[in-house]
Amino acid sequence: MVGVMHFPQTTIGKKVIMAISGVVWIGFLAAHMFGNLKVYTGAEHFNEYAEGLRTLGAPILGYAQALWVLRIIVIVSIVAHMWAALTLNQRNRQARPARYTEHKKLSANYATLTMIYGGVAIFFFIIYHLMHFTWGVAGVHPSFIATDPYHNVIAGFSSYGYVPAIIYLIALVFLAFHLFHGTWSLFQTLGLNNKTYDGALHGLAWAVALVITLGFATVPLGVMFGLLS
Repeated sequence: MVGVMHFPQTTIGKKVIMAISGVVWIGFLAAHMFGNLKVYTGAEHFNEYAEGLRTLGAPILGYAQALWVLRIIVIVSIVAHMWAALTLNQRNRQARPARYTEHKKLSANYATLTMIYGGVAIFFFIIYHLMHFTWGVAGVHPSFIATDPYHNVIAGFSSYGYVPAIIYLIALVFLAFHLFHGTWSLFQTLGLNNKTYDGALHGLAWAVALVITLGFATVPLGVMFGLLS
């Protein structure tokens, strides 16, 4: 029991926590992206989809109970992910207190170098996203209607000179690199990497990042270019 309790404090334990919580978030993002694309089916179908999320599990579960279970899982996952990432970063700094005389990036890529900063940017974007489309905070969303998600999407992205849409697209760039590096690190943590499959797994990591981010991007772009109105 002591060993199990100590496991999250070990380096490999933190990496496993990051991997598991990362899988939860990749699944959530993929499902969320797929749901967002339903906006192209029109207001009626999109609003039915949004309402359907609140009636999942009926009649066994009450209104929005299943949705809140999913929300709690996602919230716990992001808290665990951030905790593991920050404590791992702190441990790495403590293990190398003196900076190198000559800083070399070696094989580190752009996604690796910006992982922490990108994660912070994504966290603040999540708060903005909730204020924009979930809570409908006045001044963030121009005309939020709780019972009309389709209107909220169109009005939310087309307001303030398309500034919200541009913010979303910039955030998606950070998300793409974060997803790529996170998926690639996931394969490493699970011990799936080897010379035979490295190329395929590298491509799969990029595919996950690009499919999810491009799927999300089609909605603000659709509003900006008049495909959604």
